[in-house]
Formats: sequence, C-alpha cells, structure tokens
Amino acid sequence: MFTGIVETVGILDEVKGTGGGFRVRIQTPLSQELKVGDSLAVNGVCLTVILIDGEHVLADVGPETSRVTTFGALQRGQEVNLERPMRVDGRLDGHFVLGHVDGVGVIEELKVEGESRWLTVGFPPSLAPFFIRKGSVAVDGISLTIAGLGERQFDVMVIPFTWSSTTLKGLKKGDKVNLECDMIGKYIWRAMELRK
Repeated sequence: MFTGIVETVGILDEVKGTGGGFRVRIQTPLSQELKVGDSLAVNGVCLTVILIDGEHVLADVGPETSRVTTFGALQRGQEVNLERPMRVDGRLDGHFVLGHVDGVGVIEELKVEGESRWLTVGFPPSLAPFFIRKGSVAVDGISLTIAGLGERQFDVMVIPFTWSSTTLKGLKKGDKVNLECDMIGKYIWRAMELRK
C-alpha cells in the first residue's frame, strides 16, 4: 500500500519485451534502499522488484497491466514517479493508494494561477461514481484533491513543489495518465451494489 506522496522521479532506461508483457529497467536513487521482492509504485502502478543492478531496478509488467494503464506506451528515457510502500510505523500523508489503476484519464486542460497549476483530467464514464468534490484521487501515483468535478472530468490544483518534483511538469494537453480512485469510495459503492 502507498500514500501517493512521490519520493523521487526515476528514468526509464529500458523497455524490453518478454512474450506478451515486458520488463522495465529504471534508474533511481532508491535502488540501494530496495531489495528483490519489494513493491514499488511506478506512475501509480504497483510493480515487484525482480532485480537490483547498481543504481537500477528491474520489474516485469504483465499484459493486463499494459492494457489497463498507460504502460503500453512507455518510452525509453521517460521520467516516472516512484514511491516505496508505506511503513506501518510511519505517518500517513496523502491517502491510501493501492497501486491498482482503475482507468486511464486524459489531460484536457492546463492553466497557470500564480505559481500553481490547474489540471483538468477527463475520465472514463465508468469511474464517475468514485469521484467527489474535495475527495482524493491518484494521478500517475500522485495524491491530489479534486477541486472541481464535472460529469466526465475533474480539476485539481497542483502546488509548485508537487509540480516540480514529479512528472506532472512534463504533461501537455492530450497526454494520458493513470487514475486510481479513492479506495474507501470503491468499497462503499460495492456494498451499495450488493444491497440491491
């Protein structure tokens, strides 16, 4: 489990096919703090570290993950948000993030207000029940607060620190992002479905 507070940005050094899926090689300063078998959130997707090679970590991505996330379009040299799992004895910043992407969103608009940025993110209709104004959402693994909500899009304001310390700074209109809805909302929705 993660918090959506990105620890660092890594560089995708290699994307190599493995018969339906692929293997990623990521350069990161976190490599010396990880061990084989550890979980690592990469742009909001929970992956398992299978090898550590100096300042690089390697992880496999299965076909399903490639289909339901932005990972099918990963490119060598691309920056990725990285976060290690939360510690039970640590403080909880952000919100509970599982690293299980619910859908892919599209950046519809970027605006500047002072030193902050507004992002408008379009989302698939199936995710509409899981968003609430002032609720949490993970965008490429980043815990953000929904400031505005429409039928098919939400707005988030990004503070300068988050903008400059994550991959958000490289986004442009039309780019796709991984979305994970708030876990509590999903459980409530499922409970209501079962009561029908």
